[in-house]
Amino acid sequence: MKKATLFLLFCAGTLLWNCSPKVTSTTDNSSLNMLTSAEKKDGWQLLFDGKTTNGWRNYNSPNISDGWIVEDGALALVPGKKGGDIITDKAYENYELQLEWKISKCGNSGIMYGVKESKELAKVWHTGPEMQVLDNTCHPDAKIKTHRAGDLYDMISCSEETVLPAGQWNKVRLIIDNGKVEHWLNGKKVVSFEMFTDEWNAMIAKSKFKDKKSFGQIRKGHISLQDHSDKVWYRNIKIREL
Repeated sequence: MKKATLFLLFCAGTLLWNCSPKVTSTTDNSSLNMLTSAEKKDGWQLLFDGKTTNGWRNYNSPNISDGWIVEDGALALVPGKKGGDIITDKAYENYELQLEWKISKCGNSGIMYGVKESKELAKVWHTGPEMQVLDNTCHPDAKIKTHRAGDLYDMISCSEETVLPAGQWNKVRLIIDNGKVEHWLNGKKVVSFEMFTDEWNAMIAKSKFKDKKSFGQIRKGHISLQDHSDKVWYRNIKIREL
């Protein structure tokens, strides 16, 4: 009787095991860097295919360095290699940009826009305003108001802190429409302002960019991802022109 009972319990356990849901890997990137049918219909385009660095190149160069690689479906900067700031092949004027970023511990990077490419301009930040990418918990810049994640760097601080810690993905919306700009971070509008006005120029005059005559004056420019020597990842980069 005991043997029969044990046999039935064994069979029941085997059946339950076979019917239980299997744990799958959480590293499946098959749904990343793709557009839905609705997004395609609304005019969205990918700026990163998740497999190659196509569509990006170093500033003032036709090529992209080997310091930028594709890693687990993300465009990543490799510390220790000469990555350099990279820009989109195409220049844009009015658009909505969406992407996700993840920063390394105590890391720093940035998303710049309105970047003019010129041999007379040595760096992307000589023209392009920046949405700061930062680990607010331990990078030295976090001690400076207007230098924290989501800020319009050195000019406007976020209305609230919405950034997630290093190693976690943050979602960005950047909207530029006839000079009116919005920074969104993790579902919250944290910065808004208008470019090409007297107030805008006055703000520049009080910033570290005051001696850069072309800073913040470009209506149609490239989008740039910054090399600040720290490991950073970008993915799901897409744009819709307005």
